[in-house]
Amino acid sequence: MQKMIFSIIAGPSSRNLRGLTTFLALVFLAGGCATVSDNSAQFTLVPKWGRFEQTFRSGKTYDNPLQDTQLRVVFTAPSGQSRLIFGFWDGDRTWKVRFSPNEVGKWHYSTSCFDTENEGLNNQSGTFVCTAATGKTVFDKHGPVGISRDHRHLAHADGTPFFWLADTAWNGALLSTPADWNYYLTRRKLQRFTAVQWVATQWRAAPMGDLTGKPAFSGDDRIAVNPEYFRRLDGKLDALNGAGLLGVPVLLWAIGGGSHPEINPGFSLQEDQAILLARYMVARWGANDVVWFLAGDGDYRGVKAERWKRIGRAVFGDEPHAPVTLHPGGMHWILGEFRNENWFDFLGFQSGHGDDARTLTWMVSGPPSTDWQMDSPRPFINLEPPYENHIAYQSKSPISSHTVRRAVYWSLLNSPTAGVTYGGHGVWGWDDGKTPPTDHANSGIPLPWREALEMPGATQMTHVSSFFTAIDYWRLKPSPEVLAVQPGKEDPKRHIAAASSRQGDLVVIYVPEDRNVSILQSALPKNFSASWYNPRTGQPEQVAALMNDRSIDFATPSEGDWLLLLTGGAR
Repeated sequence: MQKMIFSIIAGPSSRNLRGLTTFLALVFLAGGCATVSDNSAQFTLVPKWGRFEQTFRSGKTYDNPLQDTQLRVVFTAPSGQSRLIFGFWDGDRTWKVRFSPNEVGKWHYSTSCFDTENEGLNNQSGTFVCTAATGKTVFDKHGPVGISRDHRHLAHADGTPFFWLADTAWNGALLSTPADWNYYLTRRKLQRFTAVQWVATQWRAAPMGDLTGKPAFSGDDRIAVNPEYFRRLDGKLDALNGAGLLGVPVLLWAIGGGSHPEINPGFSLQEDQAILLARYMVARWGANDVVWFLAGDGDYRGVKAERWKRIGRAVFGDEPHAPVTLHPGGMHWILGEFRNENWFDFLGFQSGHGDDARTLTWMVSGPPSTDWQMDSPRPFINLEPPYENHIAYQSKSPISSHTVRRAVYWSLLNSPTAGVTYGGHGVWGWDDGKTPPTDHANSGIPLPWREALEMPGATQMTHVSSFFTAIDYWRLKPSPEVLAVQPGKEDPKRHIAAASSRQGDLVVIYVPEDRNVSILQSALPKNFSASWYNPRTGQPEQVAALMNDRSIDFATPSEGDWLLLLTGGAR
């Protein structure tokens, strides 16, 4: 992501400043930069929702800067509102702060350092000017991603809905070359993905660190971060945002609840060290376009939740931040533990890689389909449905594109529609296709990651994005009551998912395998129009229907799974 910063020499008059701002806006639109000299005051200019970065030179050298001191910076907006942002150490005596302004006008900042005698870090101050928003990506145009006003989906700062269609590239940022990472981003962007989930510190599949073999940190009781490691990830995240994709870093991987430190050194950290490490990454990337996974693939239920509550409060506190969630283990449901945590912004879950009746029943009638109606609403997002081509836990067969699509559409329609994540075996481990991932020996030999990018289910995610972004998906709520018959009661594989708007003018039905769906006439929009949508090809098809006394039967155009779209007036 290229965030442009300009140094402007301006006179003190407000009219001059307004003129310079207008001039600068034209420069931004042209994609260039300029310096205007009036031999008076110097202003750094940053577009709204861009990134301001300031470097400080420490007056002291510390043995372990992460442990020995702390830099805090208060940014004050033109309106007078203030934000506290942590600075971060970037090697040698270099410290930096990164901040994304959300108000046009003149901003002020002032620093404080725990070591008050460090004149390079303590009691420093400055100003910059925020201009109108410019740029090409959705984040430049609409602002960072947050939680919508109704707390049911994600939305940009200006209110524009953000449809979450993420990919699991857990190991991708760590093990890719810059060229390979750019290739990956280009392909996923063309496939209409909107976000990428990736691991930011050493974890089970890469215990030695990134592509260079360097770890994120060393030590245990008193860790030391490696700035070079994080500078490489700076480039990966900037490239990701520059492609118009939301970055979703996992700050701390948590597999096994800390019981396997030999494969997961990050989670064996003491609580205070985990807080320092997570806070360092939030300081470093908080001005990027991100959503945070505080921890990944862990068990956060029951008494284990208390550790993560304390870490979440310490890292994010009460200050504004990008949305935060936890990525739990398969079929773990943690709403009860975290629903009263102010820092916990949306409910992520993992339906996992099973294919037995118990797993399917959990997906279609378990907590995701019922608990969304509880108080303290939050978006519900399946962060890890079955990985395509991964060996299923029960059948021991490779997971098909149909199984992936079914899980994706169930996830989107069985709770208020906010988004879903896709996963491809071969991509998440950044594999070469020769052997199974080192920590997933029973998952099957994956395709090389480049080939895995083009698996059928991956290319069909394009149709997921196209379908939902063409309608007011954010108005959809689960509506199983519109169905006259639910074949899923006999077999969960046949579960038909139904969602509609509260006004009844929009209805979406997913039929995984049956050749007919029966809908109550009272549930249909007034003067409705209907069309089938093929989730395998993205093509619309005409509708044939048979009216009964109280329902209408819609026949699918052919075998396979289908989407039925009904639109019209409010009921």
